[in-house]
Amino acid sequence: MKKTILTGFLVSLILSSCSESGTVRIAKAPEGETLSRDFEVTVNRQPAPVYNARVCPVERELRDRAMDDKVNSALYYDTAAFACFEMEGTVSVRVTACREKIRSVKILPSSAGISATAVDDRTVSFTMDRPRYLTVEINGDIFHSLHLFADAPEEDVPDREAEGVFFFGPGVHEISHLEVTDNQTLYISAGAIVKVVIDPQEPYTVSGYSGLKNYAPAITLKGKNIRVCGRGILDATGCTTHSRSMIVARECENVRIEGIVIHDSPSWTVPVFNSTDVQIKNLKLLGYRANSDGIDICGSTRVEVDGCFIRTLDDLVVVKTQTGMNPAGDIRVHRCILWNQCAHALSIGAELRQNIDRVVFEDCDVIHDVGREWTMRIFHTDKGVISNVRFENIRVEESVRLISLWIDSAYWSKDTERGHIRNVTFRNIQARGEPMAVELKGYDSEHRIEGVTFDRVFRYDKLLTGDVVKMNGFVDPVSFR
Repeated sequence: MKKTILTGFLVSLILSSCSESGTVRIAKAPEGETLSRDFEVTVNRQPAPVYNARVCPVERELRDRAMDDKVNSALYYDTAAFACFEMEGTVSVRVTACREKIRSVKILPSSAGISATAVDDRTVSFTMDRPRYLTVEINGDIFHSLHLFADAPEEDVPDREAEGVFFFGPGVHEISHLEVTDNQTLYISAGAIVKVVIDPQEPYTVSGYSGLKNYAPAITLKGKNIRVCGRGILDATGCTTHSRSMIVARECENVRIEGIVIHDSPSWTVPVFNSTDVQIKNLKLLGYRANSDGIDICGSTRVEVDGCFIRTLDDLVVVKTQTGMNPAGDIRVHRCILWNQCAHALSIGAELRQNIDRVVFEDCDVIHDVGREWTMRIFHTDKGVISNVRFENIRVEESVRLISLWIDSAYWSKDTERGHIRNVTFRNIQARGEPMAVELKGYDSEHRIEGVTFDRVFRYDKLLTGDVVKMNGFVDPVSFR
């Protein structure tokens, strides 16, 4: 591991302030970090640094090219912004648009029920009564948006001198590869940016999929009782596309990953392989390159994804069981805010070669889905049995392709036999968008989709009915409530 502190202070760079009813803690940006010129943010009159993050391009053609042109994927992007702070009680937020006058403002998710008041023609204000993750869109521009990541005050901060603690304090650091094993903690504090770089001496393989160099993950977790936490930033802008994943949990037990911001991942951001008892909580993930999946749960059991914000080019949260993986199950994804730029928002598949049982996606907000794939999907291209899946209490603000259950062969297929999808429920779904397609496609009479329930699924204010659903003859039964 190589670590370099580029700022001159080793003391905490945290500012605290109070208002009549709430408190806020804001970390200073490290010296020399280039900040956004599009927005300024204050919370309880204290300035919050606004960071840049590369996101997918505005043009649909360029988004597709970013997915398909792996070698040049990093060339296709636009820029959004984000700010982070901790809060208790009710706080006052002001957002200033630095480049244009404000004609309209929208704060998402709509379920938060927050509206802004104009201060002048460039500044709006609003209050927040609890920590949450918000997206502010000025003048209808959804792509160059501002993301506000407000967390509760940190608890159980590790001792930087304790044995088994990798502690990154305020400032800029560099790492190439770090392994975290049994009973160890990786902590990235507020005001810290850990930049992932490629050491010229690092060994690599050449991916047959993309023909690009592939290095060890930035951070590998392997063992029991592991924690990754903090309020800082993990930044891989300095890594080439497809070069590495960011945080990989492999054959782990009792792992907690929480709190940090990860942006510009060159490949899968947080994959979990053959692990059990994993909690992923309050992560903020921003990615724009090919295969920059958010969270991939692969061959793992008893996994919880709770309260994360994910905006990536490829799949946001996906469950898989590839060749050599264990069966997967007892997976819960809830209270997440999702911005789907190209692929799937909440999905199972492809690469389903082992069984998956008991998966719940619930209480999530999909604030945008401009992808070419589907918002909620089981994409089955192999032989596993996928059973007992619920999509429940999902609020979709924008979708073109809403729901897909699909069995067939595809590019990803490895098995010669097709699989099964059984007992899938969609309950309390509220969705907007056009045309919001819904499809159910079984493979043949021996590989069917069985037991699908649509319970209070609304497209705009209209209840979903059978005449809207496109299905073939290998689906039975389907019920509407």
